Amino acid sequence: MTFLVPAHSPNPSGKPAGRIRQKNEEVIIAAAEEEFARHGFKGTSMNAIALRAGLPKANLHYYFSNKLGLYIAVLSNILDLWDSTFNTLTAADDPAEALARYIRAKLEFSRRQPLASKIFAMEVISGGTCLEEHFNQDYRDWFRGRAAVFEAWIAAGKMDPVDPMHLIFLLWGSTQHYADFSTQICRVTGRKRLTKDDFESAAQALIHIILKGCGLTPP
Repeated sequence: MTFLVPAHSPNPSGKPAGRIRQKNEEVIIAAAEEEFARHGFKGTSMNAIALRAGLPKANLHYYFSNKLGLYIAVLSNILDLWDSTFNTLTAADDPAEALARYIRAKLEFSRRQPLASKIFAMEVISGGTCLEEHFNQDYRDWFRGRAAVFEAWIAAGKMDPVDPMHLIFLLWGSTQHYADFSTQICRVTGRKRLTKDDFESAAQALIHIILKGCGLTPP
């Protein structure tokens, strides 16, 4: 059994307390992803998460006071990763190269963190109540800022005049599909699981289809 060290406890290794806290939270969030993905929010208990993480329940509550707080942390973690990748797009970029990089990055998140993506999808499908605070005016402004990059590319004649909003939805949905619906994909293709090569094939196909639809030549 693994016992996590609270960030404020004496630290014989000499590592900064912040790093200990970060490591402990990563272990807890990984265990929470497994439980929430298997059983949903209502069917998951803090005790089950503690058992999967291999730590006392009291230690779990040291970092996350309740199940809802931990659930929101799981959602926020994947959203922050997705959004940070999209932040790198600028009007000065070559759209073909930038979109190809973004598609590959999003597919890599789907490969490495499929459970978090599935939890997010289930939350949105059920009404997204726990995401209301995240999807606020600031987020809507951020979304418009991302759309403005595509508008700038279109105005500069760098790509065809496609609707930026629907293009963003297409980018999100197509790349996250390989995490959220991996079971369906495996059943259709006869695979036991999706491999790194499968995600590479998906990346090549999506880059070709999406970029061609925008009047771009894939890099």
